[in-house]
Amino acid sequence: MRRDLTASAIAEYVSGRVLGDGSVRIERLASIERAGPGDLSHLSSRAWRPFLRHCGASALLVTERDACDVPGTAIVVGDPYLAYARISRLFDDAPALAAGVSAAASVAADAVLGDGVAVGPGARIGARVRLGAGTQVGPNAVIEPGVVLGRDCRVHAGVVLRHGVVAGDRCVFQANAVIGGDGFGHARGPGGERVAIAQLGSVRLGDDVEIGAGSTVDRGALDDTVLEQGVKIDNQVQIGHNVRIGRDSVLCGCCGVVGGTTIGARCVFAGGVGIGGDGPITIVDDVVVSGMTHVSRSIERAGIYSSGTLHQPTRRWKRNALRATRLDELFARVAELERALGERDVRIQDERDET
Repeated sequence: MRRDLTASAIAEYVSGRVLGDGSVRIERLASIERAGPGDLSHLSSRAWRPFLRHCGASALLVTERDACDVPGTAIVVGDPYLAYARISRLFDDAPALAAGVSAAASVAADAVLGDGVAVGPGARIGARVRLGAGTQVGPNAVIEPGVVLGRDCRVHAGVVLRHGVVAGDRCVFQANAVIGGDGFGHARGPGGERVAIAQLGSVRLGDDVEIGAGSTVDRGALDDTVLEQGVKIDNQVQIGHNVRIGRDSVLCGCCGVVGGTTIGARCVFAGGVGIGGDGPITIVDDVVVSGMTHVSRSIERAGIYSSGTLHQPTRRWKRNALRATRLDELFARVAELERALGERDVRIQDERDET
C-alpha cells in the first residue's frame, strides 16, 4: 500500500499526463462529490459532471475533454475509470496473512505448498492439495483433497473448495463461497421419490477468476463446470452444474444460472438475472442482460436484452397485473374481430365488383 504518491508519479503509473501541479501529494482516493485536499478522484460518467467545477480533490482523473474544467490538478487519461481501477490497488489496505502455516491450521502431510504460501488459523488443507507460490488461505477455509490452485490466489475466510477443484493463477474466492458443491440432480422413482445422482465431474477455473462472497459454483454431473479466464462472479450468485462461462464475462449479485447453460465471452448479466428454461440454453459472445431479466431460451445474437416491467405506483400496477391475466382472452377477441372485419371487407369488395 502506498500513501505518499505525487500526482506526477500516479500519472506515470497510468500513462497519463499532468495539467497543473504535479508535485501535489496524494494520500487517499475519494468520490468526486466528497473529495478534499490530499485526495485523488475521477470523473468517469457524465452524470457526475455537475460536481466537477467545485471538486476539492488535489488531483482528478479526467479525459482530455474535461481537463480544462478541473479546478486543481488534472491527470489526463484515456479512460478515467480504468485508470482509477489500477490506481486503487496501490491504496488497498486489506490485511494480508504472513507467509507460513498457522499452528491452529491443519495441513495434510502430502499437500504441496509453494513458496510464500500463507495458511490462517482454523484452515484445513486436504490430501494431495497443491497451492501455488504466494497463495493465501484465510481462517477456517476448507480445501478438500485433490484441489489445485495456481500462484497468488486468495482464499478468504470460510471458503470451501470441494475435492478436485482446479483453479489458475490469481483467482480470488471471497468469504463463504463454495466451489464444487454437488450439482442439483435427481431421478424420480416409481413412487415419486427422488434419487440423487452422484456428481462425478468437478470445477475448473481459469486465471484471474473472482468469486464473490456467499456465491456457489456446483460441480458437474459428468463433465466439469468451467469458468474461463477473467470471469467475475459477484456476491450471492448460483452457478449450476456443467455450466460453461466464457472468458471475461461478468455475473452481478443474485444471478442464478441453471445447469447445462453455456455462456459466451465478454457477457454481462446485471443483478437478479435468472437463466433457465425447458432445455439447454446457449448464449453467444457479447450479450448484455439487464437486471431482473429471465432468460428462458437461447440468445443467438450479440446485443442488449431485457424483460420484466418497470416500477409504477402500486394501485396502477395491480390494475395492470389483473388486466395482464386476461391477455389471452383479449387476443382471442381481437382475432375474432379481425376475422369479422376481414369477412366484411370481402363482402363490401364483392358488392363493389358487382356494381
